[in-house]
Amino acid sequence: MENKHLYILWTNADPVTSENMVLMYSTNALLNGWWDGITVIIWGATQKLVLENKAVKLKMEIAEQAGVEFTACLACAINLGTRKALEDRNIEVIRWGEKLTGIMQNGEHLLAV
Repeated sequence: MENKHLYILWTNADPVTSENMVLMYSTNALLNGWWDGITVIIWGATQKLVLENKAVKLKMEIAEQAGVEFTACLACAINLGTRKALEDRNIEVIRWGEKLTGIMQNGEHLLAV
């Protein structure tokens, strides 16, 4: 059985890249059936972007409605002081280091932006 799940490691906090690649691609990929599931991992400075940028927030809501799952790096959230705000937005905040390593070592589909 083919694995049709994509993980997107979202580290680029540029709003234009965020809106026109991460959020646009993930939404359209699910709506068009290119992937069965997409998990976007919010990492580093991107955590502040998703909490502060209104356009990005809106596009995330649209992506969530399409079925995109968002999760965030716990260590980053602790370092940046964003944990509570992310959790208040119902974004899962977990330790991603080991899990991310496993994704790469197992040859799963990972796109880093």
